[in-house]
Amino acid sequence: MKRQPLAKSSESRPVNYDGSRCQWTRDDVLMNEYHDHEWGVPLRDAQKLFEFLVLDAFQAGLSWRTVLYKRENFRRAFDGFNPERIAKYGSTQVAKLLRDEGIIRNRAKVAGTIKNARAFLEFRRSGKSFAELVWQSVKGKPKVNRWRKMGELPARTKESDFLSALLKENGFVFVGSTICYAFMQAAGLVNDHVISCPRFKAVLDLSLPSRPSRG
Repeated sequence: MKRQPLAKSSESRPVNYDGSRCQWTRDDVLMNEYHDHEWGVPLRDAQKLFEFLVLDAFQAGLSWRTVLYKRENFRRAFDGFNPERIAKYGSTQVAKLLRDEGIIRNRAKVAGTIKNARAFLEFRRSGKSFAELVWQSVKGKPKVNRWRKMGELPARTKESDFLSALLKENGFVFVGSTICYAFMQAAGLVNDHVISCPRFKAVLDLSLPSRPSRG
């Protein structure tokens, strides 16, 4: 499962779902806020997609709650998830990151983030869109699942297998199929809210083509 701080607007006020939201939040305040305003919302901004990719890579082997509670520390440590800056990191920046107790200090994941920033920029220099690359996995539109209970959600799918292979082909690392599926859930490539969760319908509405205005 599975990220910019939530804007302090009417959209980020607590939502009362009376216990009907997806159970993976375990009614944790920050997890609830993330679920209610971010998880599953279709995302097509390339840099924001890169942020999600970074965070999901750091989640590997850990819980999303662990990463979520460190997200703002990651944002500070990794220059706002700016791929141009991250791509220039050398040994000095790596050493600094590995001393930073506010993030997950995993040398391989730090190195992977730098490599992914460089792959992101290389792909962009080719004149292609990272967002379009990612959305290829679902043919450009969100896949709507209709799970009745959390136990039905898969850890990987043929679409995440495809995305994993596509990203690896373009030089990205820490993009196994399970990581890719968590990324797809977070970035709204799939709607994995259970159908009893109010966010299922809300996210579904966001996935529909916009209607022309009248007048």
